[in-house]
Amino acid sequence: METKPPQPPTAQHLPQQWRRKWVVPLLASFFLSSLLISAFLFSSSSSSSFAAISLSRQALLLFSFSQIASPSYEDSLFVESKLHQLSQSSSSGRSVPRLAYLISGSSGDGPSIQRTLRALYHPTNQYVLHLDLESPAVERLDLATAIRGDPVYARFGNVRVVTRANLVTYRGPTMVANTLHAASILLKESGDWDWFINLSASDYPLITQDDLLYTLSSLPRDFNYIEHTSDIGWKEFHRARPLIIDPGLYSLQKADVFWVTEKRGLPSAFKLFTGSAWMMLTRQFIEYLIWGWDNLPRTVLMYYANFLSSPEGYFHTVICNAPEFRNTTVNHDLHFISWDNPPKQHPHFLTLDDFSGMVDSNAPFARKFGRDDPVLDKIDKELLGRDPGGFIWGAWHDRLKKNSSNDQHYIIKTVADLRRGPGAQRLKALITSLISADGFSERHCV
Repeated sequence: METKPPQPPTAQHLPQQWRRKWVVPLLASFFLSSLLISAFLFSSSSSSSFAAISLSRQALLLFSFSQIASPSYEDSLFVESKLHQLSQSSSSGRSVPRLAYLISGSSGDGPSIQRTLRALYHPTNQYVLHLDLESPAVERLDLATAIRGDPVYARFGNVRVVTRANLVTYRGPTMVANTLHAASILLKESGDWDWFINLSASDYPLITQDDLLYTLSSLPRDFNYIEHTSDIGWKEFHRARPLIIDPGLYSLQKADVFWVTEKRGLPSAFKLFTGSAWMMLTRQFIEYLIWGWDNLPRTVLMYYANFLSSPEGYFHTVICNAPEFRNTTVNHDLHFISWDNPPKQHPHFLTLDDFSGMVDSNAPFARKFGRDDPVLDKIDKELLGRDPGGFIWGAWHDRLKKNSSNDQHYIIKTVADLRRGPGAQRLKALITSLISADGFSERHCV
């Protein structure tokens, strides 16, 4: 029996959703074909032909972007939004935050780092210590041995020493690289924490960790405490336009930066900001810097590789050019610093004469201190309740003195587990004055 060859389906046989699916492409193809035919038939010169072709290309681009603009297609095409969602830290629901510290130093700073660590220590925090390559190997080994041999640090396992030390050049971008290195270690190995704080061996706390944690417990976890301004002033010609090379990027011998004869203009892809090199940054922003679900952190990092004193600009420029973070800034570095006369580039060493000024500032940290200056002993005695060589005053320390074998005693879950003192009131007064000031919400990144 002879069978008829299959006939192509007519429009009546096609499912209704198929017909709708092909209507827009068919109409678009007809429209574009008409434009092209009209362009070649009615153009009398090469210039008019070129114009018609350009018009056709514009129509094609318009049609293409109209398809991309649909929400479902955009979600499947662009990966940044998915990476952004994956990078958001989940809230643990605990009422007391946890902090992650970097304490860095150079040759001769080993004992100062140990003293600062003692004054900052809390079992629920995380710490990274770094002595740069200018330090003799024996000094770096002594620091690592002291941390490993301390029974408290060994018990809680929350202090890490960078064994593959970096060469850090004063005023160079290697300081930024070292900070990002420490932040990466804390993200990878140190569990859950809420804020990252960078300090040097010449910094020292003015309040206890219980005071700091108690005050932060009542504050939003998305605030980034970073002193910043877009008014770069004299830094445009002394920092932004000159080009420098940091030998620490390629050499094992420390040397000062050197200058390139060429100058450059100000960037147009992002706006420059400047400020203090000392800051307290949220874990979300640190993740953004390290993981970079868009390319801004890397682009700005490469720009600042040739920028003098880049730690005073890199973090500030990134956070103020990132829409998701620019409105989270609190314009303060949480430090008391006694500067020289303008341009405020060299802080004075703090002494006993500065003690009352430190307390009145309500800041939780101060710098710059000389090694074992007598003012540090006064801070230990009157502000921190710290015995020589011991840990700072706090609820966890009280329990430690009782030689409790149950480590659950040291897991801070609520503010009731903290033993706050006068420092909490001072810090609360400082932060309240910052976030309740008139126009606070309009003064981010200005």
